[in-house]
Amino acid sequence: MESWRPLRLGDALTFQRGFDITKAVQRDGPYAVISSSGPTSTHSEYKVRGPGVVIGRKGSLGTVFYSESDFWPHDTTLWIKDFHGNNPRFAYYFLQTMGLERLDAGASNPSLNRNHIHTIPVRWPSLPVQCRIAAILSAYDELIKNNQRRIRILEEMARALYRQWFVELRFLGHKKLPRVASPLGDIPQSWEVKPFSSLASYVNGYAFKPNDWGAEGRPIVKIKELKTGITADTPRNLGDGIPAKYNIRDGDVLFSWSADLDTYLWTGGDGLLNQHLFNVLPNDGLSRAFCFHALKESMPRFRALSLGATMHHIKRSALDQVFTLLPPVVLRKRFEVLVEPMHQQLITLTKHVQNLRQTRDLLLPRLLSGGVEMAS
Repeated sequence: MESWRPLRLGDALTFQRGFDITKAVQRDGPYAVISSSGPTSTHSEYKVRGPGVVIGRKGSLGTVFYSESDFWPHDTTLWIKDFHGNNPRFAYYFLQTMGLERLDAGASNPSLNRNHIHTIPVRWPSLPVQCRIAAILSAYDELIKNNQRRIRILEEMARALYRQWFVELRFLGHKKLPRVASPLGDIPQSWEVKPFSSLASYVNGYAFKPNDWGAEGRPIVKIKELKTGITADTPRNLGDGIPAKYNIRDGDVLFSWSADLDTYLWTGGDGLLNQHLFNVLPNDGLSRAFCFHALKESMPRFRALSLGATMHHIKRSALDQVFTLLPPVVLRKRFEVLVEPMHQQLITLTKHVQNLRQTRDLLLPRLLSGGVEMAS
């Protein structure tokens, strides 16, 4: 451990407050504008040369972001003005372990003071050790990014196929079928127009109470988990006395009818469904893959029927009001043969990402506390 020495954080990294910029003056460009919640927009100009590290100063305290390229750090952030010869990647990982959100210096609005951060005592490794640690953790992040890119490609491929066949109506043999009038315009003969209420059953989640939230059992899947997946903060429940209809599994179609207003293909494993979410159970002859893409395509129409001034929600009656095209069984089966393997690969890749994140997150504090001996 001779390669680690005690010092104050400001001796290793000098922080500077970000630069104010309003949406009105931003012009879309190649440079990320990084706020306390991350890269939220782009601008035609930059303030800081990359690589750089930004932390949330106001609002979302202590969040940490890395930019390889030039960027504009927002006024709600602090950015590292001087790395003092230290490895920027290492600084990015090191700051994630410091719990900076606990250093709130604001009276009413949460805020970080850079002068307070500079005085924090830390144990800091030599540059060779920094580079080695950064290389190990960066390898995990690169694998995560590669898998996420593959996931996005698969999602886009499946969505494009659905749109081509069932929205643009350019399926194999489409020129041979005559068109007939329908409430949704001219459609191929033998196709039907159906309300979503006739395609599936929609099981609303269980009304868990705060005292139902524990640390053991299956994860309770809320809107947050649809966006971030299962994390260490996800509450759990043993499921005793909770009906089986609230169980969810990989590949289930989850319809968020409150606040978020979207449809998700669940890839987080076995869980318990919370209220404000429908589990979409297709009727006989229909698949989860077809129902998922039909709902995803129709979400703008569902959102147009939503109610509420601040917290929007979709009433169950909207399922009777929003219609979709139902193609013949043969064409649906062809679609499923092509798309369901994509969905299975999505699930597999998502689990790889989760495992990589868990391994990285376990390794992160050990490496950055000097808990793993590394040659300097």
